Amino acid sequence: MGVGHYENFPVASIILPARLREPVTWIYRFAREADDIADEGDSSPQERLAALAERNTDLDRIERGEAPRLGLYAGVAATIRAHRLPVQLFRDLLDAFTQDVTTTRYATFADVMDYCRRSANPVGRLLLHLEGELAPRSLELSDHICSSLQLINFLQDIAIDYRKNRIYLPQDDMKRHGIDEARIARGDVSGPWREFIHTQIARARDMLLAGAPLGRVLKGRFGLELRLIVSGGERILDKLARIDGDVFRHRPVLRAPDWPLMLMRAMSR
Repeated sequence: MGVGHYENFPVASIILPARLREPVTWIYRFAREADDIADEGDSSPQERLAALAERNTDLDRIERGEAPRLGLYAGVAATIRAHRLPVQLFRDLLDAFTQDVTTTRYATFADVMDYCRRSANPVGRLLLHLEGELAPRSLELSDHICSSLQLINFLQDIAIDYRKNRIYLPQDDMKRHGIDEARIARGDVSGPWREFIHTQIARARDMLLAGAPLGRVLKGRFGLELRLIVSGGERILDKLARIDGDVFRHRPVLRAPDWPLMLMRAMSR
């Protein structure tokens, strides 16, 4: 999943096998730091791009077997080497965060999915590498789950992203439904908004459920963790649908009462 989803879904939780918690935590820390560079603080775009480029240079050092210069990357390097993780997947994440600095609109759903391919899918693939589950079908199912979770996060954060001058909704879908940026700026959920947002919810749900069988391919606690994540995604989509996408007044998040239902779904899935 993309790093933005970690507020909703477990990171190296107690359900994960103990052997995976440390490497998962290093993957998360890598992605979280890079995401913060792209998003947080008052740095200029040029400063953000320079900082991300510096991290790409450290990935080059790691790939050559050299010691990285940035403190965080010593742990990242140890994780990559211990588990033989593909450095390119880390580069893809940095590339997506770099794109966040330079790109604020997406013309088509294909453009959004290309972003998801780099911002979300690498995390799922890294987890599968940790588990040694590299069958092409498993990687494909993982991509479905991770991309859908990224889409769900985009729907949750429409208002938040707009305040950062970003819209991750496909511009052609917006135009087709008569949605313009002024409506998002006003937080106006009247008229065509309901049909538009339910179309986006349905697409994200279909993608999530298309990847859900991976939860049974993966055995034991890792499989249960994944099924719990899928159940969490479904729960957020249910909440989005219930409020007809009015994320301007009611941003849906997972709360304590949601977890028993999610666990029940995960156990029975």
